Amino acid sequence: MLLRELTMVEVILRILAAVLMGGIIGLERGMNNHSAGLRTYMLVCVGSCLLMMTNQYMFQVFGTGDPARMGAQVVSGIGFLGAGTIMVTRHNQIKGLTTAAGLWAAAGVGLALGIGFYEAAVMGALAIFVILTLLHRWDDHMLKNAKVLPVYVELSMDVPLSEFLHQLRKMDVDFSDIQMEQGQTIDEDVRAFTATLHVKQRINHGLLMSKMRKIDGVVYLEDL
Repeated sequence: MLLRELTMVEVILRILAAVLMGGIIGLERGMNNHSAGLRTYMLVCVGSCLLMMTNQYMFQVFGTGDPARMGAQVVSGIGFLGAGTIMVTRHNQIKGLTTAAGLWAAAGVGLALGIGFYEAAVMGALAIFVILTLLHRWDDHMLKNAKVLPVYVELSMDVPLSEFLHQLRKMDVDFSDIQMEQGQTIDEDVRAFTATLHVKQRINHGLLMSKMRKIDGVVYLEDL
């Protein structure tokens, strides 16, 4: 098809489309101050688009090579960039997976634009945008009402751990995977540990955390 041929007009159209689609995908990440924001997503989308067009140009002009070879390298290589956005906090909480997945998906949109597959690129960009924005609230709702909740607790040494766990049982909350955290606090009168709570009945995590903070001896508490 004429629209798929690599002309100067087509090159400009694809690059501009990559800027637009990358911007749409990165809009939500940038507004929420994530490590990879608006410009990062634009660069990933434009870069992958450019590499795909270069691949098509080489195949179209010189008649040699595999037109999908560079695209395959982008798909695997983008993993290194995505890995740089993933962090593990001091409480072993993993952050940045959604950003990394978004970068990988943005590269896919760029590759589709680079080869002139506009229909898939537009639909893919819109789907990614919906996932990152509209479904974000649904995801948060499910997490905040899940029956399993990992927590980090700092408890006064004056209160036995068994007493704290007894208070949790009275709130219909079971526990597992208790791990003591060494060197996490500067106060020798406080012990720190992580645990996984199992709520028997669904309850908003914010309400549960509020009740747990009122237990005698709790110095600090946060969900992971």
